[in-house]
Amino acid sequence: MSVKDTKEVVMIDDDDDDEYQVTENDEIAAIDYELQQIESELQILQDRKKILTQRKEKLRDDALLKKSFSLSKKNWDNEDFDWSARLRKSLKDVFKIEKLRELQLPTMNAIMSKEDVILIMPTGGGKSLCYQLPAVISKGITIVVSPLVSLMEDQLHGLHKLHVKTTMLCGKADKESVKMTMNALVDKNSDLKLIYVTPEYMAKSNRFMNKLQKAYELGRLERFAIDEVHCCSQWGHDFRPDYKFLGVLKSMFPGIPILGLTATAPAKIIVDVQKMLDISGCLVLRASFNRPNLYYEVRRKPADKETCLAMMENLLKNRFGGKSGIIYTTTIKDAEQLTTDLRDRGIKVGCYHAMLEAEYRSEVYSKWMSGKYQAVIATIAFGLGIDKPDVRFVIHHCVSKSMENFYQESGRAGRDGKKSVSIVLYRLADVFKLSTMVFQDKVGLQNLYKVLTYCLDQTSCRRSLIATHFEETWNASDCVEMCDHCRKPGVGKEIDVAQYCRQLYQIMTKAVQNETRLTALKLVDAWYSKGASSLRVSNVPVPRFARETAEAIIGHLLVNGYLQEDFHFSAYSTISYLKRGPKSGLALNNDHKILFNYELH
Repeated sequence: MSVKDTKEVVMIDDDDDDEYQVTENDEIAAIDYELQQIESELQILQDRKKILTQRKEKLRDDALLKKSFSLSKKNWDNEDFDWSARLRKSLKDVFKIEKLRELQLPTMNAIMSKEDVILIMPTGGGKSLCYQLPAVISKGITIVVSPLVSLMEDQLHGLHKLHVKTTMLCGKADKESVKMTMNALVDKNSDLKLIYVTPEYMAKSNRFMNKLQKAYELGRLERFAIDEVHCCSQWGHDFRPDYKFLGVLKSMFPGIPILGLTATAPAKIIVDVQKMLDISGCLVLRASFNRPNLYYEVRRKPADKETCLAMMENLLKNRFGGKSGIIYTTTIKDAEQLTTDLRDRGIKVGCYHAMLEAEYRSEVYSKWMSGKYQAVIATIAFGLGIDKPDVRFVIHHCVSKSMENFYQESGRAGRDGKKSVSIVLYRLADVFKLSTMVFQDKVGLQNLYKVLTYCLDQTSCRRSLIATHFEETWNASDCVEMCDHCRKPGVGKEIDVAQYCRQLYQIMTKAVQNETRLTALKLVDAWYSKGASSLRVSNVPVPRFARETAEAIIGHLLVNGYLQEDFHFSAYSTISYLKRGPKSGLALNNDHKILFNYELH
């Protein structure tokens, strides 16, 4: 073969190679397309599987709820029981109360009848009286399990003023007090009525459980009251591992009734709690969630600190001038800083959190109760069991961790039934600050994203959103303009944000190529062609709408699974980055729509 022939062969080979390359690229593109289609179909099947699984669980749970409902058909709301006269007399003579509130009498009658009961009643509804009054007229001892020492101290203080013999057991209880309590449990002549105990103490103290068994054998044990009973459930917003220990009570003390109390809990959690405490199908009494005297409002929290402070100063001096309130923050540092900042603006406020000395906390509390302080700036632990009826406003300086938390915290306003206000200051950055605190909880992010959804909604009645969460039927017209949306209806418009989602994916792809992780702030900066130039994508147009709208779109994509948080530990903190979510396969399909009811501006 000549040199010329060889060259021709090589050239032919090259041509074949090019031809092969083109075919190969086409095939890869076809495979990619098919994989994308499969991804979309898988996502649809996954969503369907999720819906069917939830429906199956709901049907099972409904069977238990029906059992509870049949028990509730008995008329517990009457005064022809053996103890009715004593109950009425002690209500007036000891507690100085003339009239019982909704569900208090049925709860007390059922628990005195040795029935297990779960009572769901809003904060300030009078749950504690449901075990305190039966305890006073019973011969033996009522054990009250409570998660917060501050709550127990507050109730002890109140009962001692009424001359009801009460004591408390927790990690910080002194030896003499513990000894007296242990002896009283087995002393037939003791007039001790209630023992408050933390679940941690109960789970760890063999001595206490031993005395409890002896008290049971002597017929001295009347009932268990478990406060914040939703903490038993891993699906709850405040799961506490030591609450799991309470599952032994039914087998250890057969015949001793259990009263579970909570301000908020959906049916799924109530069923879970019943199973865990071995009281499945017990009587469940649920008061309405609605607080007709509370006005609900969500405001955009200014990113600029001084602007935010000016807004709060205006609220406290004008709209709430001379009125008492609570301002909730997320961290101790935030509470202290906000207290300093507002004092600098001439507002009389006190700071309250767990790390302060007990004496100082009491002083702040007293000044607030007496009106010397207009508001208490506190972390969310503050307020449980606090009975100040004239709280006219609750301001959330940062969003709550869950709808349950929000409902409880906002419900500390207006306990006297008079008109009061709940304001949430919402900002997306605060959501990511909280997510790093809750992401390790089983349902921490899920709960937080429900609050984010509540804040992002521009048109729905706030009460209807709360009702949907708590599985109550609600007619928006019943709100009577007691929320910002019903008072001034919004004009939201359903828009398709899928194109924006794909643009954000492009920015994320470039960041991955540069081996860079994106926080929400960096993602928005790159979208607006700001920040590091290496993260900007030239063919992604700068949005024509405001930055807060961009944040709302990111929030919407996050709660709907098109984006997801990616947590990384640094030496001093946990950082939340954003990445594509489980529904990214759907979003990449140009025909897919992501609808968002939001007014672009």
